[in-house]
Amino acid sequence: MNKIVYVEDDPEVGSLIAAYLGKHDIDVIVESRGDHAEATIAQECPDLVLLDVMLPGKDGMTLCRDLRPQWDGPIVLLTSLDSDMNHILSLEMGANDYILKTTPPAVLLARLRLHLRQRVSAQHTVESSPSMLKPHKAMRFGTLCIDPVNRQVTLGAENITLSTADFDLLWELATHAGQIMDRDVLLKNLRGVTYDGLDRSVDVAISRLRKKLYDSATEPFRIKTVRNKGYLFAPHAWESEA
Repeated sequence: MNKIVYVEDDPEVGSLIAAYLGKHDIDVIVESRGDHAEATIAQECPDLVLLDVMLPGKDGMTLCRDLRPQWDGPIVLLTSLDSDMNHILSLEMGANDYILKTTPPAVLLARLRLHLRQRVSAQHTVESSPSMLKPHKAMRFGTLCIDPVNRQVTLGAENITLSTADFDLLWELATHAGQIMDRDVLLKNLRGVTYDGLDRSVDVAISRLRKKLYDSATEPFRIKTVRNKGYLFAPHAWESEA
């Protein structure tokens, strides 16, 4: 049985959705406050997180943004706010989907099951394929050192803390230094899923890497954006620490 943490402050809505999904073998833990959600998710270790947008303590958009660096599972926003801007913003924050509460329950169930299947497929790909990090030696690019054995990154004298997903993304880029990597290839290699034109998780992770590695957000020169093609790790752009 799959497990979902659903952050929803309306007890009636939370109970109805939990009951419906429960009939279809999805266990739902309802959390009513946004500022308590991270602790609940850490405790429950769900397969998917479902978020309302308007929440007490911390809104769903902010919660999604704060969750993404530390949790690589699917995040779906379920809201009554029918706004293109909110839809776009949620994807920018790292959400995998944006679903309206007016969506028929059967369609909601189908879309949640899709994200759950993709998560299982990605985990299976990682477990069944040879690790891309084994027997490799540390790579150095100027002041940047990436150690795949200890999963450590240093820039000059500074230790750079990265999540598992972000370290894997950096390694994938660095092992193809000087080559353009498109989103589809990165998603397939890292998560075993195909880019659907909407998934912004790679873009969000790239932004996090740039910030942590002191790359420019407006004119990146270390992890470059190649318009309409993808991303390029510049091997000669690490001569200084900042």
